Amino acid sequence: MRQAWRVTDVRAAEKALMATLPEGTLMQRAAAGLARRCALLLEDSGGVYGARVLLLVGSGDNGGDTLYAGAALASRGAQVRALLLSPERVHLAGLAALRQAGGFTTADLPTRADLVMDGIVGIGASGGLRPPAAAIVRELGGLRGRDGRRPIVVAVDVPSGVTVDTGDVPAEAVTADVTVTFGCLKPAHVIGPAATRCGQVELVDIGLARTLTADPAVRVAEAADIAEWWPRPDATSDKYSRGVVGLATGSAGYPGAALLSATGALAGPTGMVRYAGSAHREVVRAHPSVVAAPRVAETGRVQAWVCGSGLGTTDEARTELRSVLATSLPVLLDADAITLLVGGEHAEDLRRDAPLVLTPHDGEFTRLAGEAPGADRAGSAARLAAWTNAVVLLKGDRTIVASPAGEIWANPTGSPALATAGSGDVLAGLLGSLLAAGLPPVRAAVAAAYVHGMAGRRAALDGPATAPDVAAALRPILAALLS
Repeated sequence: MRQAWRVTDVRAAEKALMATLPEGTLMQRAAAGLARRCALLLEDSGGVYGARVLLLVGSGDNGGDTLYAGAALASRGAQVRALLLSPERVHLAGLAALRQAGGFTTADLPTRADLVMDGIVGIGASGGLRPPAAAIVRELGGLRGRDGRRPIVVAVDVPSGVTVDTGDVPAEAVTADVTVTFGCLKPAHVIGPAATRCGQVELVDIGLARTLTADPAVRVAEAADIAEWWPRPDATSDKYSRGVVGLATGSAGYPGAALLSATGALAGPTGMVRYAGSAHREVVRAHPSVVAAPRVAETGRVQAWVCGSGLGTTDEARTELRSVLATSLPVLLDADAITLLVGGEHAEDLRRDAPLVLTPHDGEFTRLAGEAPGADRAGSAARLAAWTNAVVLLKGDRTIVASPAGEIWANPTGSPALATAGSGDVLAGLLGSLLAAGLPPVRAAVAAAYVHGMAGRRAALDGPATAPDVAAALRPILAALLS
């Protein structure tokens, strides 16, 4: 598992650590790690000696880190030039070190560079870039390095222009190939559009772990976590002990949603899938192992319910939703079930002790919450989770999972391939299977989003992916993950 911390918590940890160290130690540690990573990148593209390195230097410690790293590269024979965006507030010791090592300052953006180090602003910045900095960022695309290639862009701590605590990108911002960050990850590295601006994120250990005592703002699961959590049968298992998931999905108008949610559920860990709805004949024809009935009341025993995908918003759909919510079982509400909540008729039904998971996309979130997720997607998901007392899985490129207690997870495996009709139905079935198998709701949501994202990536290898392609990729992804 990876974890990210908010700026205030990072600053407090840095202050506590600096009190125990000689002055300047943290900056030297950061600069050394930054220079090392830049040197490796240059070695891979022709070597450090003679390489043209451009430093974009703002004020404060971020600029100091950049200048000291530039000095280290200059001492190895790189041609290092620093463009000072705030000369009156430049880190003087760092600038002196650069000049002593043979680096220079420049007043204008050059036309050639092999590597650009983005030290314009660090984690303490707020708002978008100032116009002069934004203009420079826009012109970076015109630079060329060795053999006419564009330069490698390395962001120092975070790409300049992103909002660190929310992952928002309000205006012009740097798009980095590599981001070298210090001490710990920050939310912008893992959530929102900022995460896609970071490129590969490299973490430099500066000794912050022992003073970083606050809870993380965002958690990110890794493959080992998913493999550890995933329910597995043993020698004593039977189809009931593995869990039985019920699907109240699809309708006469949308039978495909029933089929796709069943396919997702069958790829999960449960031993049986039961289906309730008007598409029961189509479901059994496609999936003979599914036990089907026309209505929830006739379904039989299950351990968790999935409700809403393609259900419609008719009176019959409302009756099925009420039947599901009236149980004492974990329930996942998706798509039309979320839409049915908006009118308020089901407010009493939501006051239940059993776990509830909501899986909205942005439009459904807006209808339910009364406002769009906005710039702070993680915070918005957490507020909705607290209001509904439900685990909220807010779909997107960096899907967010938030618990009522404020725990936030970001999914790292999102793919544009998942932006296709029916993909969410597959996710709902898979997540419901995990709930029925006994996985706690937050872990079930995190694991389902992770595997679903990997399936989307695999499906896209053969061209534009459809929801059936994503569903078909679940089994091979799980086979590799769990082996």
